[in-house]
Amino acid sequence: MLHLIDLRKEFADRVLFDGLQLHIRPGDRIGLCGDNGSGKTTLLKLLAGQLEPDGGRVAVARGTTFGYLPQDGLTHAGRTLFEEVRSGLSELVAIEAEMADLQRRLEEEPDEALLERYSELEQEFARRDGYAMEAEIGRVLRGLGFAESDWQRPCETFSGGWQMRIALARLLLRRPNLLLLDEPTNHLDLPARDWLEDYLRNYPHAVVLVSHDRYFLDQVVGRIIELWNGRLTEYPGTYSTYLKQRTERIEALREAKRRQDEEIARIEAFINRFRYQANKASLVQSRIKQLEKMERIVLPPQRKTIAFRFPEPPKSGREVLILKQAAQRYGDLQVLQKVDLTIERGDRVALVGANGAGKSTLMRLLAGVEAPAAGSRTEGYNLQLAYFAQDQARVLDPDKTVLQQMTDAAPFSMVPRVRDILGSFLFSGDDVDKPVRVLSGGERNRLALAILLLRPANLLLLDEPTNHLDLASKEVLLEALKNYRGTLVFVSHDRHFVDSLATRIVYVADGGIDCWPGNYSDFVAARAARGDASHSTLRVEQKTAFGPKADDKQARREEHARRKALQRAEQKRQRELARLETEIEQAETDLAQVEAEMARPESYQDTERWRELSHRYQQLKDGIDELYRRWEELQLEAAG
Repeated sequence: MLHLIDLRKEFADRVLFDGLQLHIRPGDRIGLCGDNGSGKTTLLKLLAGQLEPDGGRVAVARGTTFGYLPQDGLTHAGRTLFEEVRSGLSELVAIEAEMADLQRRLEEEPDEALLERYSELEQEFARRDGYAMEAEIGRVLRGLGFAESDWQRPCETFSGGWQMRIALARLLLRRPNLLLLDEPTNHLDLPARDWLEDYLRNYPHAVVLVSHDRYFLDQVVGRIIELWNGRLTEYPGTYSTYLKQRTERIEALREAKRRQDEEIARIEAFINRFRYQANKASLVQSRIKQLEKMERIVLPPQRKTIAFRFPEPPKSGREVLILKQAAQRYGDLQVLQKVDLTIERGDRVALVGANGAGKSTLMRLLAGVEAPAAGSRTEGYNLQLAYFAQDQARVLDPDKTVLQQMTDAAPFSMVPRVRDILGSFLFSGDDVDKPVRVLSGGERNRLALAILLLRPANLLLLDEPTNHLDLASKEVLLEALKNYRGTLVFVSHDRHFVDSLATRIVYVADGGIDCWPGNYSDFVAARAARGDASHSTLRVEQKTAFGPKADDKQARREEHARRKALQRAEQKRQRELARLETEIEQAETDLAQVEAEMARPESYQDTERWRELSHRYQQLKDGIDELYRRWEELQLEAAG
């Protein structure tokens, strides 16, 4: 469906890439990988037609439709959330509007030509799932984390991260047959990432995406295209498979180069030995030509990546940090209340939950950056903590240079090592004299991580430490934290990162917390087992019966009336399906909470409390059965 043919792109005096060849087929799932600055975003823009190549061409099959999501910079205003997302279905909306206009005109004055046009539109509308349009909009909005109470909010009231979710929702609903996504998970929490993974796995068309989320890539893509040193290299399989294949490929290249170097040395030795002997002249010339024709193997340049270990932590007490009945509010907004949390020595705690649930607020309470509005915060014996804030732009001084920022944060004994530590984080030469204000997001994060190494800490509090880091840097950070011998509390929306580190999950929701043993996968499985998993909204295929073509005006009028009645009935059925699915999800959540309450020893020891819970349990169970019965009836109506 799309071919890159000898593509070239340059900026100023720098050639970003040259001679690129790539074939994207229908249904492909491609992960585009490479170091920061290698040109991945530029390549996506070239694919999307937003940039023109400086050489070569992009050949696109007729009928290909593009959908491109940039990393950031999109804003929406002037419409409600639902209206804005619905506008992404402009063709369907236009068909629906024309059908409504034709209905009005037919009611006033029946006309065969109008009825014929209406019939054509209605068939096209049904073929493209138009009757399920609003239900599908709701499914996508809920999947990306929008509450139904948000749907009528003006778009301009949403923050930058939510603006990108709005753009993603519009794009997914359009269903282009080539979807180009640049860091689509950047502003998504874990539940929304899980939903997007599932959506893209089932997406019926081609997807090309850039992501620094290893787990996401492993779940979604079927081949990796690596952009490195201005060249594309293809690896079949997932990102994890690519890492293994790439290592094997480079080792094979090194071995081939070693053998070639030996062969070159042997030929050159022969030439030098017999160069001036007349009876060997033809042999010498033959060897010289052999060298000239030999295609030299060039190893790819060594990748630069950060390298560090955390200092050995001083020993803390068994109980490192305790929050008791802690609460936090900002004006009238109650974010957390009655939070009881004990962090013990050696814990590796991941705070998870939807964006806005209060994870960063809880982290600031733990760090002592904010005092709780109620309750208490108690530090354990010999606590020495280091805190990595989510927004480093607010923590670092924009007017200082990298070296000044690092030196000012260092204790006197560490000042001689400052340049060495900065070098480990890829700040060398003139880089250390850059003002903080000109650093990229990834560079600011690297600087903040470097500052953490200046003082030994037995408690690390890390709020989104992987933000803006490339995949290689994430892996280095992950290994350093695996080897860290202190206590760790962190927030991350990278599932591979959370699964690899966490031994306890603290789920933040509804102003409180819930603690679960294990990593994020254990947490998801445990919630699903007890019935907390969200009820999945099923996409219902529309089946509309079309009668024979009427032979006279009266028959046509009757056919029009029948179609109109069918349309109204279908719209009503879709609305009821959406309502039922929302009610089922809520009822199953309530049932799981009652089951959890019934499992507590104090509940079944209290006879009156047990009776109330049992009654509530039966009510919910009967209600859920009835909701499913009605849901199945509606599904059968569609099939019949």
